[in-house]
Amino acid sequence: MAAAPRAQWRGSLILGALSVPVALYTAASTSERTSFNMVNRATGNRLRRELIDPTTDQPVAKEDQVKGYELDKDQFVLIEEEDFAGALPEADKKLAIGQFVDCKEVDPAFLDKPYYVTPSGPGAEASYAVLREAMRNRGVAAIAHAVLFRRYRAVLLRASGPGIIAHTMNFDYQVRSSAAAFNDLPEIEIKGEMLDLAKHIIGSKRGTFDIEGFTDRYEEKVAELVRAKIEGREIHVPKPAQPTNVVNLLDALRASAGALAKQDKAAKREPRKAAPTRKAG
Repeated sequence: MAAAPRAQWRGSLILGALSVPVALYTAASTSERTSFNMVNRATGNRLRRELIDPTTDQPVAKEDQVKGYELDKDQFVLIEEEDFAGALPEADKKLAIGQFVDCKEVDPAFLDKPYYVTPSGPGAEASYAVLREAMRNRGVAAIAHAVLFRRYRAVLLRASGPGIIAHTMNFDYQVRSSAAAFNDLPEIEIKGEMLDLAKHIIGSKRGTFDIEGFTDRYEEKVAELVRAKIEGREIHVPKPAQPTNVVNLLDALRASAGALAKQDKAAKREPRKAAPTRKAG
């Protein structure tokens, strides 16, 4: 039996006089990925990382390691752990909602890590449900602030199914302006056959979002590589794909639309498989 998930944070979701005891659980994790250690090829021993002083060429003991802010090349002002005490905000275990915004107004670039928010404590379910349904009915998300994991953070909360999902948010200074990436893009008017073909291709490949349909192909290949090594099987390295001939945009769109049409016709001609019948008894 899998172990019950452990709450990453417990506190109260505050809206005016309303206080809802809640818990935050990690919604996304990389712990299931295949991981590796660095090993000495000659001895097979796992390697240990050490911090080395480049002048003395000697490892530095943990008690002699201190953070430093670089003022100039190789010139640092030292910041001791006790110096950080004044900068660290006091954790009051409150996730205080400051405002509500239209969900569509939030730029995804500002969203960071996702968490599941659940009611925690006796009598919390009712007030939790009221807040969740009110946000759902108004189509809004809540912007709250809290001290999470020793940092003062902005948090976006929105209704999702039977619960509430929270995203810690990047602050404005952390997100680079899109102008640097998009300002030099030329203004090109697209119309006529090219636009019609592009819209047709999009319509042909329209579907509903299902995350189970997406697989991490790199992770699958790495896991298979590890299994092959353990079992002593030969590892086949695929040949790199050959570059395709460059065609003009309109020809590429026509070819894509034609290929999709052929796939659609083939799918319609393929007979449906009968559902398996259950054996009596």
